[in-house]
Amino acid sequence: MSRVADAINHWFSFPENIEKLMFPASRTHETQDNENKGFSSIPADILDTPKEFIFYLDVPGLSKSDIQVTVEDENTLVIKSGGKRKRDEVDEEGCKYIRLERNPPQKLMRKFRLPENANVSAITAKCENGVLTVVVEKLPPPPKPKTVEVAIA
Repeated sequence: MSRVADAINHWFSFPENIEKLMFPASRTHETQDNENKGFSSIPADILDTPKEFIFYLDVPGLSKSDIQVTVEDENTLVIKSGGKRKRDEVDEEGCKYIRLERNPPQKLMRKFRLPENANVSAITAKCENGVLTVVVEKLPPPPKPKTVEVAIA
């Protein structure tokens, strides 16, 4: 996305769906990347706090060992899962499933472009109750330049 679109998105806090409608050609989202074919998207909420960005992603049935969180190209947060969601096995003789509707995709992936103030070396993640929480700390703002008045002799 262009810097202008990033600024507009930040200023007005557009939800991602509105952003897709307004800037469809400029997005580098997973649906436009050829490398992401065969992967399904992971629903996400993103919270921008004064000190960090917090990503909440729905990953029901996946354990932390099934999920990979990485940073590519210095500012792209990538969350992948190739793991299979576990299904309760029926141990009793004569029991069988009569309907299997919860057959989710096997491969999940989501990419997020991080802003310039994201500290990519300070990222933490935890997976609890089917929700992956990824916390990306923000870099401190650059110091404001000092103005020193010099007396003229």
